[in-house]
Amino acid sequence: MPPATAPADYNQTVVVPSPETPVPRAKPLGINMVLAESSEHGLSTEINDLLRDRLKIASLLLFSGFLVFLIKSLIWWEQINSFPRWVVFWSHLVVTVTMGIIGLRMCQGCHLMLRHLRVIELIVFGAPAAFFVVISYVMQAESLAKEYVLNVVPSWMLLIFTYALFIPNTWKRAAVVVGVIVALAIGSQIAVRFTSPDFQRLVAANPDFQFVISQSLLVLLFSATVATWGVHAIRGLRTQAFEAKRIGRYRLKRLLGAGGMGEVYLAEHVLLKRPCAIKIIRPENAGDPQSLARFEREVKATARLTHWNTIEIYDYGSTADGMFYYVMEYLPGMNLDQLVEMHGPLPAGRVIHLLSQASEALDEAHHEGIIHRDIKPANIFAAHRGGVFDVAKLLDFGLAKPITADVDDVNVTQVGTLAGSPAYMSPEQAKGDEPDG
Repeated sequence: MPPATAPADYNQTVVVPSPETPVPRAKPLGINMVLAESSEHGLSTEINDLLRDRLKIASLLLFSGFLVFLIKSLIWWEQINSFPRWVVFWSHLVVTVTMGIIGLRMCQGCHLMLRHLRVIELIVFGAPAAFFVVISYVMQAESLAKEYVLNVVPSWMLLIFTYALFIPNTWKRAAVVVGVIVALAIGSQIAVRFTSPDFQRLVAANPDFQFVISQSLLVLLFSATVATWGVHAIRGLRTQAFEAKRIGRYRLKRLLGAGGMGEVYLAEHVLLKRPCAIKIIRPENAGDPQSLARFEREVKATARLTHWNTIEIYDYGSTADGMFYYVMEYLPGMNLDQLVEMHGPLPAGRVIHLLSQASEALDEAHHEGIIHRDIKPANIFAAHRGGVFDVAKLLDFGLAKPITADVDDVNVTQVGTLAGSPAYMSPEQAKGDEPDG
């Protein structure tokens, strides 16, 4: 056991070459792998989650906007003094309540199928569009009676760009939805034109009215074009961001930890949906033959072992931009170093249970001719596997060394090199002698 007063940094793995020993260049890694193609299924899953969250935000924003104008209508209640104004008010009330219910009922953690989300999308943007049809017709008819043209284009533009900004979509589907919104806006204009006697009278008296209406229609068409292109551009950026979070067929989800050589991420296989952990070599070490050789040896040493108390390796490779990685099983739980730090000294029975499992994993490694050389609490994991707690898993074979070393292994770790964690080294390892099982 390490001394109780050992400094915290004594727990770090170190490799210190002896001054007189030159370190030859390691053999290049013969790896020829490329980044796997994008998985539409994985992107679709991410977009579904994003669509759910965006629909909630959009419905709450629309609810807030409609609520403000509804309060304004209640303040000037005396202006609601005719049948068309009553239709506008009750339509306004219905769409406000609808947006509020949808916004409050859309939960963050629930899973909704795509068809359910599309129905909610139809309600969130269909209800305001129907309300704008009513208000456009009624308010424009009233304005024409007073010999001016009410500009309703800003309301429709707000709905168009809210849809384009919030709803993840393909440009073709966005073009259809935005096209329907523009068609409703133009339809309300046409309805006013053919049903209002004031319209024909004002156009005959002042041809500029016709020009103003035509200009409004052109603004709507231009807005629809810009919004559709924006949806296409945003989707392209989203796809690039999705690909940037992937390595091969694995999607990175969050950082689990970082060490001297690289980072470990929680990831997921995009097809199998199996959680896993990916260890990535740091970019600054990617050009160092020593680091790459040690990285490769860690993978090969671990992959040879089949004991259930040794962490399992699933995959290994490099991306097109030269980043090296390997994929291993994801272990819910914590290592023994974290366990002791959080909960204090462990009961003797639990210690025996965990260390006996680690010893069995080491026994297999020794029979395979592999010496770990960095056994410490941080490299023994107390995992939860198959419904069983305290399943010990042996980690980090980065300093492992074959008992019978070949030329490549000699290149990676020279005779006289001190390798390991000072607070946990065996005496012969600390003296620079060769450790054994």
